[in-house]
Amino acid sequence: MRAARGVAATAVALAAGAALLAFSPDDDRPAAPPGGPVPLATAWPGAQRADIAANLGDGPLFQPGVFLDARTAAGTAPTPDGTAVRLLVRGPDGSVRELRRRPLESNPEFGNLTAGGDDLVWTESADGVPLQIWTARTAGGPARRLTTDTGNALFFGSQWDLVIDGGEVHWAAAAPGGEEVTEIRSVALGGGAVERREEPGIWALSAWPWLAENGGEDRSGTTRLRNLAANRETRVETGGAELATCGPVWCRVLVMAGDGPARIDVMHPDGSARRRIAGGGATAAIADVAVLDRFEILSEPVPDSDLTGDAALLIYDIAAGRTIGVGAAVNGAFCRNGVLWWATGDQDDLVWHTVDLRTV
Repeated sequence: MRAARGVAATAVALAAGAALLAFSPDDDRPAAPPGGPVPLATAWPGAQRADIAANLGDGPLFQPGVFLDARTAAGTAPTPDGTAVRLLVRGPDGSVRELRRRPLESNPEFGNLTAGGDDLVWTESADGVPLQIWTARTAGGPARRLTTDTGNALFFGSQWDLVIDGGEVHWAAAAPGGEEVTEIRSVALGGGAVERREEPGIWALSAWPWLAENGGEDRSGTTRLRNLAANRETRVETGGAELATCGPVWCRVLVMAGDGPARIDVMHPDGSARRRIAGGGATAAIADVAVLDRFEILSEPVPDSDLTGDAALLIYDIAAGRTIGVGAAVNGAFCRNGVLWWATGDQDDLVWHTVDLRTV
């Protein structure tokens, strides 16, 4: 249990470190479009959006883990008496459906929430309990444990850490002997034995059936992509002081110049369609690249960022070639299942804001 948590924590730290590394000075590549960001309401007036008070009706703060639509989320909240942590589905009307509950004293964690069709999947861990994978139907019914046979699971803070596809849940795990081999594990949503497939190298799941390899001595940056179904690989084309983080369609390229950040580009893994999307002040706001193969989520510091932790939240729309301004002072941004959400306010007046990018 402790070993699995340690592997997961290391993987998350690597992903976060890669997201904060940066970019390079002006060159002859196309620059970002002139002018400031387009306001969200102007750019996408028909997109489904919501502003949701973070406090539940019974008092505690609700932390979303995945949104099913702009107003419906699965996430966690303590019980009003503070003795346990609950996993809940919170409806558009504020109603809650409890899926699971674990005592706070056991240091519980409900993580990696993933939605696919009518299925919700997540991991559970607690002191003295092996990492487990659970599921429930989004429309109702009890939660069911799928497996405790999770191996040394690798979680990178990505929406692809658990992937639902073909009636199965897939995840990656480190080889038990410490060799450079990644296990691709899967279990049917109906339950049963876990299947394993060994892939030489250090890989992370991407959009199924793709894997992304973290290459180099520091295991940062994507060097290869592998399609499990077609059994073929794509080598990522970069050059110089660059760090590429890739999915099967797009890469986010962080270009270094001198001792500081200078630019963020996007490109296809083969190096084509490359363009500059942001300057050296920007960073990736989330681990995943090009949400829905279209939207790159970015953040930029504001004058008091060092004091407040707030930042401006932006979306670069690759298809339209423009930058969308989401919020000027945002504290935390997340995106899963095609829904972007972020927080404003403080512990006494926290609000979750959402935009369903699938409705743009």
